[in-house]
Amino acid sequence: MSDDDEKVGGSGFSRRDFLKVGGISLATPLVLGHRVVKAAGADVKVFGPGKAPIELMINGKKMTASVEPRVTLLEALRHELDITGAKRVCDRATCGACTVIVDGNPVYSCTVLAIEAQGKTITTVEGLMTGDKLHPVQQAFVDNDAQQCGFCTPGFVVACKAFLDKNPNPTPEQVKRGLGGNLCRCGTYMGVRAAVQQAASVQNPEQKGGRRNG
Repeated sequence: MSDDDEKVGGSGFSRRDFLKVGGISLATPLVLGHRVVKAAGADVKVFGPGKAPIELMINGKKMTASVEPRVTLLEALRHELDITGAKRVCDRATCGACTVIVDGNPVYSCTVLAIEAQGKTITTVEGLMTGDKLHPVQQAFVDNDAQQCGFCTPGFVVACKAFLDKNPNPTPEQVKRGLGGNLCRCGTYMGVRAAVQQAASVQNPEQKGGRRNG
């Protein structure tokens, strides 16, 4: 048996077969959409390498775009849909500036592929206002001077909103721990924590104690 006919990894697939398939793949033009292949006896959708049409539910509206499979949700929001509230800073899931809410949970949009976000409910900072009225968290950020340069602020606001949805009457320690995934190089943490406590008291007026510093 020649080297070309040697089976690869005991799979029954020779190097010659691999090169033939690889050559066919390279010669195939890039097309939109996906194709279906068999894997472990099941049909699996395969996207790429060209652009594929996607549909996203963002701030209550259906939006469409065509993106390569490698494009993140953050890139799709900013470059394809002109929704620029989420910021690209670290691009490695450490700063939180790109935080959005997906199906009720805060996520770093730089770590989610746009095609994976299909069928999910996405909320960005642009979707928090009601008409011209600021969301209680946004108003609390203004009232407590919880921003300086403002670059991290959209991510913090979204993270705070998601946090309060799950913890409507948090203690100062819970606020500190709950927002540990967002960083502010200007050091506005005291203002952010005060804003969360104010927003909590506004959204839950029956809870006593009002604003508490932490």
